[in-house]
Parts: sequence; C-alpha cells; structure tokens
Amino acid sequence: MTSKRTYEDGCATAHALDLIGERWALLVVRELILGPKRFTDLRAGLPAISPNVLTQRLLELERAGIVQRRKLPPPAAAWVYELSEWGLELERVIMALGRWAVRSPTLMQGYPLSVDALILSFRTMFSSDAADGFGATLEIRIGEDRFRAVVADGEMELTRNTARNPGAIIEADVNTLAAVVYGGRKFAEAVRSGDLRVEGNKAIAKQFLTLFPMTGAA
Repeated sequence: MTSKRTYEDGCATAHALDLIGERWALLVVRELILGPKRFTDLRAGLPAISPNVLTQRLLELERAGIVQRRKLPPPAAAWVYELSEWGLELERVIMALGRWAVRSPTLMQGYPLSVDALILSFRTMFSSDAADGFGATLEIRIGEDRFRAVVADGEMELTRNTARNPGAIIEADVNTLAAVVYGGRKFAEAVRSGDLRVEGNKAIAKQFLTLFPMTGAA
C-alpha cells in the first residue's frame, strides 16, 4: 500500500503507523474485532466520525489487507466489513495500548463508550487473580447486543453470542456497566434503581463484574 502520508522510515513500527496511524483507523479496527459490521453499524459505534472519513478509512484499510468487504447471503444480502485474519491480530495491539493508556494520569473520564469498546475493555482488563476459584457462564445484554462470557480456570472467553443455560443474565446500558465495573457505582444500588437487571444468580453476576480491576496511574 502506498499511503498519502508516509514516514519514509525503514522501521516496521513506522510502517505500522503508515497502515493504521491515520485518525480513526485503529478505532475502526476496534469496532470490527468482535465480528463483521455494516457501514451503518460502524457509524453507530463511532458517532463522531463523518461518513466520508469512515469511507476513506475503510478503503485504506481494505487496500492494506487489514479489512475485507463481503456480501452476506440472502435473506440479509447486506454488505459488511470484517477484519482479515492478519487484521484480527491487531486485537493484541489494541489490548496492549488499552492496558498502557489506562494508567495515564491524564486519562479523561466521562466520554461515551461504544458497546464493542466496553466489551473489549473487559477482555483487556480481565484479571486471572480476581477470577481465581470462580467459574460461570453468563450472558450480557446491552440493547440488542448479546455477549457470552465463560469464566473457568482463571481464563475468560467473551464473544458476541447468546449463552446456553447461563448462571446469570446481566442487562444494562453501556454507561451503567462502565460505572459499576470501573466507576465505583455499587452493584446493589444499580440493581435497586433498575438500571442494572439480573436474571438468575445475582451473586454470580456481582462477582463477575469485579473481575476487571483498574490499574493505578503511572
């Protein structure tokens, strides 16, 4: 790929920035890690990006071999964007950046999060130590989105899917979940207010939401 702007530097890190260093590029990748999306879905996850800029970033990422476009079979018959196998490897990069940046002393709180950004933050901040001795299958519902979380042996698998026979179902909006997990809002208060709804075992749901501790500032 020949970028409009290049560092003209032989270092592979510089080349990586040629590929994903343009504004919004890495966030577009973030929105595709959990599965393919239509253009409108990407706009919903990145409401501050203009349609023209999103189109340009997708074109550049496609030319770079990071994103690919395909048409879903009938009855959907919609065009979607998805990460290539190589593009999916960027999840490790995004998670590493998230773990590093969360320690920033100037990290701003209160900005909106997309659904996928919140779920990826759970995958990023999951603590094996916090999960020691805990095992469960849960379903997380955020609007129309469904996610399955399986925690066992100090590891977690969290994917976009429904859960079969979950021990608990957690339903809330993004802001409520972020506040309970990261913002110090009490689980009991969120449940009592109706902002956080739990079906099944409330103890499982409560403990699950403690598995993502924030690290201290640098």
